Amino acid sequence: MNKAHFLFLFVSLLLFSCKKENNLVARKTTGKINTISVIIDDQLWNGDIGDSIRNKFASPVIGLPQEEPLFNINQYPVKLLEGFMTDTRAIIVVKKAEENKFEIRKNQYASPQNVFHISGKTNADILACIEKNALQMVQMIKQAEIAESQRINSLSLIDPKIIENKFHIGLQVPSGYAYVLQKSNFMWLKKEIIGGNTSLLLYQVPLNTINKDTDLITSIIKMRDSIGHLYISGKEPDTNMMTEEAYAPYLFKINLDGKVTYETKGTWQLNNDFMSGPFINYAIIDADYNRVLVLEGFCYAPSKDKRDLMHELESIIKSVVVVKRVP
Repeated sequence: MNKAHFLFLFVSLLLFSCKKENNLVARKTTGKINTISVIIDDQLWNGDIGDSIRNKFASPVIGLPQEEPLFNINQYPVKLLEGFMTDTRAIIVVKKAEENKFEIRKNQYASPQNVFHISGKTNADILACIEKNALQMVQMIKQAEIAESQRINSLSLIDPKIIENKFHIGLQVPSGYAYVLQKSNFMWLKKEIIGGNTSLLLYQVPLNTINKDTDLITSIIKMRDSIGHLYISGKEPDTNMMTEEAYAPYLFKINLDGKVTYETKGTWQLNNDFMSGPFINYAIIDADYNRVLVLEGFCYAPSKDKRDLMHELESIIKSVVVVKRVP
């Protein structure tokens, strides 16, 4: 073989290798929202380890009127760790090994992707690893699913200027939503779906509406019930929206766009009516504008699962960016 021929083969192999590597990098993840692929052999899946995974990742979502799992789980044996199984955004690989190990690999097979590798010498070692790292894993998967929903939403948005001009915020609202009602400090957008609808509320109230030195949840319920009494009602008289009293809402302190925010999840109902459903309320403490900015999503879909409907609303709300106030 002469040198020219050898050089030609070397360059061809190099280009092929680069092309193959680029193809791997360019692969995009697919799959339904809130779905995890768990790669684990049946023997482990059908015992305590499988039970632990189901308890951690398919536990009921809080704030929904009926039980729905946090994530849908698809289980595959380890030998099937190839093909479409590697295209999902969240993959958990569990197996027996010579060492106890927990590792997170970003974009291992496609992008965007989180692949969690859990291995242990014994079942007890694997169970301990799951127990120790499950919360972090759930948070990472949740954040990735929110980001994916925001990417899908951004493909077609309503005109952002109407919301920005009224509330001084940027918010990615998909084009399927339409304006139902606009007042000076209140806005209601709704999207019709088969068998119901989803709604997005935006409003602002004075900073002292939520008193951090008293019962926070009582203040928030009082605030949202006053808004429901003013603006949201059924077709019959005296059917305003209120927080359902039979189920105490869940309250969390989080951060949105760098601001202290109170996240409330619960169930709403129409007074003197049978309509009800879940809501998620974010009260953003916005001292720059001397207000509490409230973004709330709720849905009415009596014959449908509601987890993914509420997930979409959460994704919209968490895209919020408050426009900096000009001095």
